[in-house]
Amino acid sequence: MSTLRCPRCGTTFDPPARFCTKDGFSLVPGGAPPPTTTRAFGLHRTGEVRQPPARRGDPASGLSGRVLDGRYQMEMRVGEGGMAYVYRAKDRENGKTVAVKVLMSRLTGDHEAVARLRREAQVAMRLDHPNVCGIQAFGEAAGMPYLVMPFLEGETLSRRETRHGPMPAPLAVPLLRQLCRGLQHAHDAGVLHRDLKPENVMLVADGGVEHAVVMDFGLAKESVAGAEVVKLTATGIVLGTPEFMSPEQIRGKPLDARSDVFALGVLAFELLTGRLPFEGNTAQETMLAHLTGQPLRLRQANAALPESLERVIAESIAHKPNDRFQRMSDFEEALGDCVGGSAASQ
Repeated sequence: MSTLRCPRCGTTFDPPARFCTKDGFSLVPGGAPPPTTTRAFGLHRTGEVRQPPARRGDPASGLSGRVLDGRYQMEMRVGEGGMAYVYRAKDRENGKTVAVKVLMSRLTGDHEAVARLRREAQVAMRLDHPNVCGIQAFGEAAGMPYLVMPFLEGETLSRRETRHGPMPAPLAVPLLRQLCRGLQHAHDAGVLHRDLKPENVMLVADGGVEHAVVMDFGLAKESVAGAEVVKLTATGIVLGTPEFMSPEQIRGKPLDARSDVFALGVLAFELLTGRLPFEGNTAQETMLAHLTGQPLRLRQANAALPESLERVIAESIAHKPNDRFQRMSDFEEALGDCVGGSAASQ
């Protein structure tokens, strides 16, 4: 059997490996070329101008130019993840541009994969906030499960970081506060994200003002879940991304909002410094550092940042959940107090 590769980072593996040890994505046949010649930046790569080639033998990868379910005119495939392809499409009923996420054909017979996509739709359809990418519809056409979401014109935070490096605090803090508000909304609805990372944040311009939107609730989990949901999320296709996972998530412990606080703290650290507070050469080393190591201090990585911001970030990534901010709203308030409070409230 040929080698396998991760569709996000491009790392190759030998069979019988099924998932990337770096970022948890399901592996795809290694003979197929990566979707672009540049680093992958999550599912909504609206900044990419070249359409990824259709995957041979997979009907779900070649829907460009077709009409899905009699309603969605599929214009262009803009990306792929470990389980699905994402297309830019036109909703023929209202003329709006949308993003359509279609499950890979090889997974349509996988009840767990279909259940995860359905769960993503069920969770995100309950959310309605300017800093959260909701879901508009879920359906199935020609045996292909799909979900529909707003098409966000912009770029992922990961791509912005790659292009420009660390973001100055006066620009970063307002975006981080917006993410706090979006995640607090999700938490108030009883939903934990569990996979917050730069690839799952879109920067979208609206009226000349850029704002941050949390995407991809594919790993989201209700704070209080029934046995069926617990079984679904415990099987472990993807448990998270090692660089951003809280210690309790790595240990497989019950999670609450404070795990998302930790992930956002790590994201903030990287955004402000270009480095991670816990570093390792492999996924295993990174997770071990999260469990046993001391995080790098913010001003060790960027001495120009204020001490007040260093204290806030340090509290957000504290090892014990009780030592962190207990709510996203607390994290947001602390960020506003330490850097540009009035501007950051936008």
